[in-house]
Amino acid sequence: MPLDPAPVPPSAPSPPQVRFWPVDDLPALDPDPFLDEVLREEPVTRIRLPYGEGHAWLVTRYEDIRFVTSDPRFSREQVVGRDVTSMRPEPVASQTAGLQYIDPPRHNRLRRVVARAFTGRSMQRLRPLAERRAAELLDGMERAGAPADLMEHLHGPFPIAVIRDFLGVEEKDWHRWAETGEALLSAGAESKERAAQVARTNRARIAELLRHRRAEPREDLAGVLAQAVTAGEITDDEAISLATAVQVSGGHAVRNNSGSMMYALLTHPGHLNRLRREPELLPRAVDELFRYVPHRNGVGIPRIAVEDVTVGGQLIRAGEVVYNAYVAANRDPEVFPDPDALDFDRENRAHLAFGHGPHHCLAAVMARMEAEVVIGAVLTRFPGIRLAVPPQEVEFQRQGLIRGPRTLPVTW
Repeated sequence: MPLDPAPVPPSAPSPPQVRFWPVDDLPALDPDPFLDEVLREEPVTRIRLPYGEGHAWLVTRYEDIRFVTSDPRFSREQVVGRDVTSMRPEPVASQTAGLQYIDPPRHNRLRRVVARAFTGRSMQRLRPLAERRAAELLDGMERAGAPADLMEHLHGPFPIAVIRDFLGVEEKDWHRWAETGEALLSAGAESKERAAQVARTNRARIAELLRHRRAEPREDLAGVLAQAVTAGEITDDEAISLATAVQVSGGHAVRNNSGSMMYALLTHPGHLNRLRREPELLPRAVDELFRYVPHRNGVGIPRIAVEDVTVGGQLIRAGEVVYNAYVAANRDPEVFPDPDALDFDRENRAHLAFGHGPHHCLAAVMARMEAEVVIGAVLTRFPGIRLAVPPQEVEFQRQGLIRGPRTLPVTW
């Protein structure tokens, strides 16, 4: 009598394939088809990017990203010094400056200090200055006449001006900061030697400003940081690094995001007309624009799992790299019905354009204010504004981390 064959033990599930993601340039505000595919087919998957070693996990669903970004078992600090698969040969942000690559408790200590500058009261102080800067820039555009480039006249210089006001730079010193501020934003395209020189000059300017604020305390960012150094809460180096991080990210991100928002409105004339008729809708519209606009290419700063964690049904082992795709989460149909539509009446406004958890962007309150000021100023001054070229002829940034128009030709 033949023996029954021995039972075959169940095999362990095979790990997901590693997908190569080249992170190509995309037209205008088109969502990344790779992220759309992954979100639909395998929302937690393994990827390999063009540079670095090994592979990483890519998390795309809204709830999974909220989980990863708020769970202390995923560390940014552990990334420092590791050669992880990435979009660029260099880290997307300085690993020694600011808040980007540190974990609690040091992160909490530094964040508490910077948060004192990003209050409702400070934004009330800053908003009239921002409105004045926008008006002055639009005066210049009106004098230049139509057609004009909104990026050149408004979206480029405006955030640099607001950052200078936020830092506390005196207007008589603006000419000394103007060239350095613009060079910082384009340093990635410069030689390493030029970028290092710009960084040294900027560091010296910030150190000088902090010395002035010790003698003349104010409520601007320099005043907050100088007071924290005097109180022994942070070091001089930490204060300079924090100011530099705010300066660079605030200028570059707002320039591109606000330009993309204006392009979105100019290519959705019904929405633009509604904002003209209902200016009180502007804060809600700005929030939806932050969700709708794909503000970056690819992904940003990764995290390292410090122990085994299951995310979205996938086991992520200790030591493995994890990226969060916020732009994918903002198009998650389980959270945002009809996610590819620009909808000012959308019920859920809790997007992830500013991240989530301990590293949620501190400057979100200022970025919202700047977007409201820019859009409101343009619609008030130029109620008939429209693109001066067909939408497909608007040139967008190439090979950049932050997406946005290079030029935005308009007439009125």
